[in-house]
Amino acid sequence: MADNVWILGITMTKFGKHPDKDVVDLAAQAAMGALADAGVSMRDMGVLAAGNLMGSGGIGQQLQKQVGQTGIPVYNVSNACATGATALRTVIMSIKAGECDMGLAVGVEKLAGAGLLGARGGKSDAKVWQPSGRYGAVAPTDGRIGTDNMPGTFAQVGMEYLHEHQYGGTAFELFAKISEKNHAHSTLNPLAAYTKRLSLDEIMNDMMIAFPNTRPMCSANCDGAAAAVVVSESKLRTLSLEQQRRAVKVSASVLTTDPWEEACQILPNVNTLTRNAAKQAYEAAGVSPSDLDLVELHDCFATAELVHYDNLMLCPEGGAVEFFESGAPWRDGSTPVNVSGGLQSKGHPISATGIANIWEVCHHLRGEAGDRQIEGAKVGLAHVIGLGSACGVHILEKSAA
Repeated sequence: MADNVWILGITMTKFGKHPDKDVVDLAAQAAMGALADAGVSMRDMGVLAAGNLMGSGGIGQQLQKQVGQTGIPVYNVSNACATGATALRTVIMSIKAGECDMGLAVGVEKLAGAGLLGARGGKSDAKVWQPSGRYGAVAPTDGRIGTDNMPGTFAQVGMEYLHEHQYGGTAFELFAKISEKNHAHSTLNPLAAYTKRLSLDEIMNDMMIAFPNTRPMCSANCDGAAAAVVVSESKLRTLSLEQQRRAVKVSASVLTTDPWEEACQILPNVNTLTRNAAKQAYEAAGVSPSDLDLVELHDCFATAELVHYDNLMLCPEGGAVEFFESGAPWRDGSTPVNVSGGLQSKGHPISATGIANIWEVCHHLRGEAGDRQIEGAKVGLAHVIGLGSACGVHILEKSAA
């Protein structure tokens, strides 16, 4: 079994609206960009894993027809918002198993104009909840009383955290300040869907989607793709010194799902599986949260970012509010979080997000992040979570070459 794997090349398209490109075009753009960044070609790939959640399936084979059909195994991946991270982990596992020494992971989505995700058909007029069907004993994702969309789900997650830890401040303003940070960070990211700094008043006075999440506090559904080339350490040693210098070590690649808990049958518990993934990742990488120079976490809503400070152990348990109010997650703070602008600004083309978060971390570790560069960055963490639920955590380290 190969002991180490490295990201040799990685890219993401600009996130936003791409009316002139279909899902295969976007995937191909990202794939060819990652191959060029790595200095290799499709002929060097031994495996392809492609993620696309909202399409008709078979994106990997469709992509091959555009970038090169070499007969290699293709894995089509669908795992909610963790789809991209799962595609990457699929390639990593294949290389670690010794089946090949290089592979390509791609995540792509066309979501511009999709509106709020998660809405279902009309509810019954009955005042008493009546379970029905195979999963009738499991309540909808946002609980027995909610909004039938993802902002409602994560609004409850955030408010539950504040209630549990007896926060006595103004919740609305707290979460709006988290969004203010991310929109400020986005002004330095030319690939973000939105790059406008928003004031706290603008955020708080915008359209309310699900209290306390206003529109700017919600992730932006958009078009985009991201791709990564992964290589074994033994193969990397045969490549040029420049390729070795720019390669980024994957110190940990972890995927978790929900352990059984009675409460998560009513409201999805995004906390336990994230905390489990983080613990496994820190142990595998041999680092601690204090070693992280930056974090890209899954801020699908401002409320989600707060709870993941705690879940990723960036702060003492129950200390997420204090962590944020200390200024730590700002770009110039002790633990910069979402310097890309996060999903609220960078955008959230679902299957691309897991690899795009890793793209951001890799660019800082390479020293290639431009105006938003975190100086001296050596270790970073990328996190995604998809309801259902699946959580991916990757810890990445700068090359010593």
